[in-house]
Amino acid sequence: MPMIEGLVLFPGSGGSKEHDTLVALQDSLSPLPVLRREFSYRRAGKRVPPRAPKLVAELIQEQQLITDELGCQPDRLIYGGRSMGGRICSMAVAAGMPAAGLVLLSYPLHPPKKPDKLRVEHFADISVPCLFVSGSNDPFGCPEEFNQHLTQINGRVEAKYLEGGGHDPKTQDHVAAIVQAVNKWVISVA
Repeated sequence: MPMIEGLVLFPGSGGSKEHDTLVALQDSLSPLPVLRREFSYRRAGKRVPPRAPKLVAELIQEQQLITDELGCQPDRLIYGGRSMGGRICSMAVAAGMPAAGLVLLSYPLHPPKKPDKLRVEHFADISVPCLFVSGSNDPFGCPEEFNQHLTQINGRVEAKYLEGGGHDPKTQDHVAAIVQAVNKWVISVA
């Protein structure tokens, strides 16, 4: 495993790079460079994201810009983010984008109340270390559902479930638990 040179975090579809959790992660991981990045639709002032394949292609296309900004090698970056942000990163890595790992916060395993519409078809193509952190009451996927599907990933997988947490951390304790889990995991893969 190459040395970790940075972390790139994307927000969920309705959020921004200023989400409390993403800011807290950036602050806590210093001196590791952390880039909080918006998708192009948000940079253009739009609120509704395009379909996932378009965002995946955009991320793959922008990877060189990201690595140039951080001054590192593509395979030495951890990618991830909250909800849709993490999902898009996981799909890009599954499609062949180089990465050192994935940090997937509140991964949207399926839409709320639609457990049959799984978003796991790309899991078998992921071979980098992954950290999943979700609330135990997340309507986008419960711990039992995650445990059933995470075995498809070929890389090392860790999962942390925040007791009583939903899709978005509502308390500082949950944000602190996310920060602690990510910091511990990043050290373990470095």
